[in-house]
Amino acid sequence: MWYNCIKIHAFLLEKRVIKIKDISNKKLNELFNKNKGILKTNQLKKAGLSDREIKKLLIQGKINKIKRGYYEINNNIYPEDVIIARLFPEAIIYLESALFHYKYIDRVPSKTQIAVNKNNEKSKYKIDYPMIKVFYIEPKILQIGVDYYEKMGIKIKIFDRDKTICDVIRYRNKLDVEIFRKSIKSYINDQNKNLKNLELYSKKLNIQDKIDKYLGVWL
Repeated sequence: MWYNCIKIHAFLLEKRVIKIKDISNKKLNELFNKNKGILKTNQLKKAGLSDREIKKLLIQGKINKIKRGYYEINNNIYPEDVIIARLFPEAIIYLESALFHYKYIDRVPSKTQIAVNKNNEKSKYKIDYPMIKVFYIEPKILQIGVDYYEKMGIKIKIFDRDKTICDVIRYRNKLDVEIFRKSIKSYINDQNKNLKNLELYSKKLNIQDKIDKYLGVWL
């Protein structure tokens, strides 16, 4: 009788090991790809993984914890802006990161710069990866000039080029001199700029005099 119990236990244990292996090796990529590179704890559990199995995948280096309750697969192929948009749908690509997106500058920011509502809980933006620099903005200003682009089926919020150049001028003293100069020159030469938007935004931001100073001669 004891012998049969041991055999049954061994059989169930073997089935359990096979289940873990199947999920980790065959379904893991599929699960993460289906969810644009990020899974929450409850999604992993819904797929049949226990807390113990999730911990094992972390130890094995097959998944990484981005922040509490959020995971990415180790062979992650998703761009940082896609991951950020999945983690923080409210975040808006901002300042130097927006400049790089519009090809106004060729230097990749060391951290992706995002703008969020200043009233948001700050601790939620403490993540190991991707590296982000968060700017906490007044809600009424946050609504000005918001646009978006799509990548891998994900909508990513970004300030349009006219609002971005307004931000450059507003924060000119905090930017590298070369970045400021390149941004101004690139905007002047940009065929897609919208001067009506620029005028509208500058009034809302109360920086008409600064716009005239740095751009007036060229526009």
